[in-house]
Amino acid sequence: MADPASYRPAAGTIPDQPGVYRFYDKAGRVIYVGKAKSLRSRLSSYFQDITALHTRTRQMVMTGARVDWTVVTTEVEALQLEYSWIKEFDPRFNVRYRDDKSYPSLAVTLNEEFPRLQVMRGPKKKGVRYFGPYAHAWAIRETLDLLTRVFPARTCSNGVFRRHGQMGRPCLLGYLDKCSAPCIGRVTAEEHRAIVDDFCEFMAGKTDRIEARLRRQMQEASKNLEFERAARIRDDLAALTKVTEKNAVVLPDGTDCDVVAFAQDDLEAAVQVFYVRGGRVRGRRGWVVDKVEEVTTAQLVEQYLLQVYDSDEPATTIPRTILVPELPPDADAVAKRLSELRGSQVSIAVPRRGAKKDLLQTVQRNAQEAFTQHRLKRASDLTARSQALGELQEALALNDAPLRIECVDVSHVQGTNVVASLVVFEDGLPKKSDYRRFSIRGAMRGGESIDVHQARAGEGVDDTAAIAEVVTRRFKRHLVDPVGGTDEQTGRPRRFAYPPNLFIVDGGSPQVAAASDALTELGITDIAVIGIAKRLEEIWVPGESEPYILPRTSEAMYLVQRIRDEAHRFAIAFHRQKRGKAMLTSTLDGIPGLGEAKRKALLASFGSVRSLRQASVEALTAVPGIGPATARSILDALDDGTEQPVAVDPTTGEVLDTQ
Repeated sequence: MADPASYRPAAGTIPDQPGVYRFYDKAGRVIYVGKAKSLRSRLSSYFQDITALHTRTRQMVMTGARVDWTVVTTEVEALQLEYSWIKEFDPRFNVRYRDDKSYPSLAVTLNEEFPRLQVMRGPKKKGVRYFGPYAHAWAIRETLDLLTRVFPARTCSNGVFRRHGQMGRPCLLGYLDKCSAPCIGRVTAEEHRAIVDDFCEFMAGKTDRIEARLRRQMQEASKNLEFERAARIRDDLAALTKVTEKNAVVLPDGTDCDVVAFAQDDLEAAVQVFYVRGGRVRGRRGWVVDKVEEVTTAQLVEQYLLQVYDSDEPATTIPRTILVPELPPDADAVAKRLSELRGSQVSIAVPRRGAKKDLLQTVQRNAQEAFTQHRLKRASDLTARSQALGELQEALALNDAPLRIECVDVSHVQGTNVVASLVVFEDGLPKKSDYRRFSIRGAMRGGESIDVHQARAGEGVDDTAAIAEVVTRRFKRHLVDPVGGTDEQTGRPRRFAYPPNLFIVDGGSPQVAAASDALTELGITDIAVIGIAKRLEEIWVPGESEPYILPRTSEAMYLVQRIRDEAHRFAIAFHRQKRGKAMLTSTLDGIPGLGEAKRKALLASFGSVRSLRQASVEALTAVPGIGPATARSILDALDDGTEQPVAVDPTTGEVLDTQ
């Protein structure tokens, strides 16, 4: 920990103007971004008596090594700069709205020729319309099951859609009249899009017109003595009624708004938001955030509004009205920024009475309940993680607790398709944005370049060479830019350049020695290296002839095992992906007139050699760039008249698809 007085700006150098400031740690990482109406007043408060500071503020200034600032002219400009930097640098001490779970949404892919209805998680995509989010994925599937009988739009994946189009027959939903089967041309693209538009209109709350139209159709069918059709429409109306009844009316005026509420203690805060569309609650969402300073509810509201309603999100996610428990300090500037993002006026209001106030109180109770559950979970999780890091520091005689740990694992099948994974854990938790995958083609051993596919050690592939290559490639970036910096092409920070406190290798003494030697050759001596051997879960340290045995029930052992298992899972997933693609492309190598671009097109269209063998010349020529002569050459090359051997993965025992 650093002494804040060692990097305190000289008296009189801080301007008394509005601006945005950044704290950096000794590795050059941005650890906190803030804004102030007076930079001099705000920054001076950090360098007073540290014992009087908030707990996390004290930890932040003691972790920091320097501070800089940028002067701005308006409050809106300060808001934009602050949150663009928070998004870019992801500072560890800033309030970050992370989900307490991943909430699914009902997505409609309007950017496709035949739009698809599906459950979707993760970041929003352009050209896709979202409804929700919902608390549970099964709620979306239940809604789709009811609505597809009325709006028979496709719900299948693109691969299934293409496959049934090639087969010329629909899937089960097509036979059940829950899909209009555009894959086989039962409806045109325009007719299918009209079905999807009606679905979107219904989900947006405009149910009266659709229900009135169905009632007219039912009456007409009854007059024409088409009783079966009338009964089917009656059942469709019942399905629509069942869906609308699940979302109770909470605002009788049909308002579209988001309702936000908070529950908090000194260190963390929970936020809950209800999405109200057409007066009905269409979804809800929740986050838990860390507090670095003593922030008020009004400040939490400001941070929420400007982080969640981000410019990367579609403008439709920002409602016309946002109901909050307290107005943010710079309410006018925040409202102006949100209006710019939405493209029309956005109002931020505190409900004082009536149905809106009752709804806000309901959201507040949900936030308090979520926060209570989180605190119960946090008490055990924080204790276990802190204990694990402390035990590792003591067992390995490290100067500091290993707050950042990286682990590497190598995966292959008898020396083919060699890949490696590198996973990252910070504060005992996985940081998946820093995960990396490596395709191993060659490595350095004894100063000479070797092919790891050919190198042998006993009866196995030389994993040590692969590990040495991964370590060399990973830490060369750190040597070139030891403080991270930014990428010249993208302008984004090179977060992967940050060095770990502890580097773990999945293996025993030889693998640990290979990693340690690679670091030594690079001149890196301040990173601890260990290995964990699978057989007895032994911990190997470079230069030691005997392993170290961590207690089997210790939190440190659980953490190391979890990191090793995560690296193994990540490596296996990459290896299977690469192996599947390699099988098809290698089988097609050497066919006259078939270059790399055409092989990729075949891979995208058919996916496997088995599908290619069963395809006709006409099906092959439908692929762009494949002519009749090339199609016949492909079929001749694949039809060799011999029975294909069965290959077995020696590590998992699964039969590999060589077809």
